[in-house]
Amino acid sequence: MLNMPPLNRFAELVSNEHFDLTLASLMLAEDVQPDIDLQAQLAQIEAMATTLRARVAEDAFAEQKLAALNYYLFEELGFCGNVENYYDPRNAYLHEVLARRTGMPITLGILYIELGRRVGLNLQGVAFPGHFLVSLRLRQAKLLLDPFAAGATQTLAALRQRLKLPADAKLDAHLIEATPRHMLVRLLRNLKNMHLKADAPTLALAAMQRLLLLVPESAEALRDRGLLYAQLECFRPALSDLQNYLRRRPQADDAGDIESRLAGLRKAVQGLH
Repeated sequence: MLNMPPLNRFAELVSNEHFDLTLASLMLAEDVQPDIDLQAQLAQIEAMATTLRARVAEDAFAEQKLAALNYYLFEELGFCGNVENYYDPRNAYLHEVLARRTGMPITLGILYIELGRRVGLNLQGVAFPGHFLVSLRLRQAKLLLDPFAAGATQTLAALRQRLKLPADAKLDAHLIEATPRHMLVRLLRNLKNMHLKADAPTLALAAMQRLLLLVPESAEALRDRGLLYAQLECFRPALSDLQNYLRRRPQADDAGDIESRLAGLRKAVQGLH
């Protein structure tokens, strides 16, 4: 595996149902820093976990372990949500989050979950719309935690307000558990959007290549990659992706627009001969 190209190694890793989320998240850095030492990054997280484990008894209550995690990560080490420059792509790369101690909800959430699990906390990702959260089931309750806000507990009332829902609205559909695959997909979608916002379509395309390895069945991801190929004037792969998108979604709302783009791409491909 070590001798494979980066994208092939990533594909092999995520082909397993229970892949290493920490390693997979760190691998995204290879698109911007090809010579990154992934083992050194993993060792840094393990060192943090070792320090944390030394501070909590193995048989400590979950509440005690959670308090230790929050104090160590947010108070002592100073990790925090990057409010001022939220759309900085560095917020979506775990190695940058470790170096700069700031990030976005999903990257801080991944670090929070991975450290917490290493001290015996059964933390789970929560696919809350627009703002990744983490849950912890206790004996009598289930806590919803926000690593972007130093692990603060979120009330259901506050979450309803965030979504502009009525006070009696059910939230179950918005609090679905996020698997490692879901988390990585969400991270890559954020990364693609951030790179597009920063006018870096080549890096956005790199994120889409990895995303399609995670969810090859996604017609929308195929469309988005095709549009990026077209933007980069890679006409043949753009044509292939957008044709396949319409085969999968012939009744899509944007089918007319995609057909128009395909007409232009066919002309562009003919001009290559």
